[in-house]
Amino acid sequence: MNKENSAKLWKLIQETGDYLKDKLPAHPSHPKGRNPYAHVALEVKSHFKNSYKDIPDDQYEKVVRYIEYIKDNPS
Repeated sequence: MNKENSAKLWKLIQETGDYLKDKLPAHPSHPKGRNPYAHVALEVKSHFKNSYKDIPDDQYEKVVRYIEYIKDNPS
């Protein structure tokens, strides 16, 4: 991912993390609460099999749509 797209995705991940604060369901592995920023980044990494920085530029829009999906469907 080029530097510009990478920065845009990081900003979107942060905004989505802000939105998901206190909205993620409780989980026994996280007794002190879940980190929404890590959650978004890990979901992206799991779905695309790469860190957001290492995803090809031609998949940028797919990543944006997936982050929107995560925002609308917290798990």
